[in-house]
Amino acid sequence: MEKIKVGVIGTGFIGPTHIEAIRRLGFVEVVGLAETNQEAAEKKVAELGIPKAFGDYREMLQDPEIQVIHNCTPNHLHFQITKEIILAGKHVVSEKPLAMNSEESAELVALAKQHGVVHGVNFNYRQFASVQNLQAKIANGDFGKINIVHGGYLQDWLLYETDFNWRMNPDIGGKSRAVADIGSHWCDTVQYVTGKKIVEVFADLATVIPIRKKPKSAVATFSTQDPSKIEYEDVPIETEDYASVLVRFEDGSRGVFTVSQVSAGHKNNLHFEIAGSKCSASWNQEEPEKVWFGYRDKPNEVLLADASLFAAEARGAIHHPGGHNEGWPDALKNMMKNYYSFIRDGKSLATDKPNFATFEDGHISMCITDAILESNEKQQWVKVATKKEVSI
Repeated sequence: MEKIKVGVIGTGFIGPTHIEAIRRLGFVEVVGLAETNQEAAEKKVAELGIPKAFGDYREMLQDPEIQVIHNCTPNHLHFQITKEIILAGKHVVSEKPLAMNSEESAELVALAKQHGVVHGVNFNYRQFASVQNLQAKIANGDFGKINIVHGGYLQDWLLYETDFNWRMNPDIGGKSRAVADIGSHWCDTVQYVTGKKIVEVFADLATVIPIRKKPKSAVATFSTQDPSKIEYEDVPIETEDYASVLVRFEDGSRGVFTVSQVSAGHKNNLHFEIAGSKCSASWNQEEPEKVWFGYRDKPNEVLLADASLFAAEARGAIHHPGGHNEGWPDALKNMMKNYYSFIRDGKSLATDKPNFATFEDGHISMCITDAILESNEKQQWVKVATKKEVSI
């Protein structure tokens, strides 16, 4: 069978991780890479072993060999580039957030449906094997009625005033930072696991470091460069470092989550606990092979990831024997496997249910973020408005 041919736009932190995950599939090939100019593109394709370099992504859109394009650019470019990908008739995977606001994301949903492309958003945390197993157990009724969901997503990469990134600029990263960047992952994951949509929010946001020191020269995301050797300028910060959000789900169940990018010691700590009428369970992305189960009338237990102990529906998400830990890159591989298997098998989003996040999920995420920003501004409960009128 001929391999599915793929192009990738953007090679910051996330682009190469997409490429690595795709290459692990075997039936998909990355044949093109687009960067901001030809020199940068040629340098990257040489490093990554990709045959075609594009100094302008629009040239990639015209390549008849390329069937799927991954949009791994900064946030402010997602909407326009993704729109052009769809209009070029290519299948598309977008990094999140899908757009800068829910009006833009609604337009992309409508456009993707109109053109019949297979569309995906990289919400990869739902693809962890243990998360898939939890989803199956909840769907099968093992938890009874879900009453409470709580947790958060904590990081420390912006703890110091000298920590700076393009995400700090609202014109590039959007009006929300911590919520849009990591809170969106938490919301998508718990909605997927519970099968329930968040319909109302009450939010409290804060900018913990209101003035940051921006390097006068470029510094890569998650860089370990010595701050004492960098020249800085003071920049006021408008986006949030922290948020706590009360949530209500469509069935009346309640929840709360906290996101922070200034919590020392937490590198990538997405965690949640789900309390049902029969039992509870908690999961932490920093220890992804473990799930804690809590009970009223028998000893609690910890389940280690093992396909032989998983629900039948989740066994395909784990690829090694028990005790061989799988983590973040493997969840990303699962995302790519599910997406590209869908294309390979000739399925359509109009008739077939996917096991990956689509533009509809990306749009819901944008609507939740919009509601959180509105709630923080008004200091009141705000309903999540997912129905948007669009003209295309």
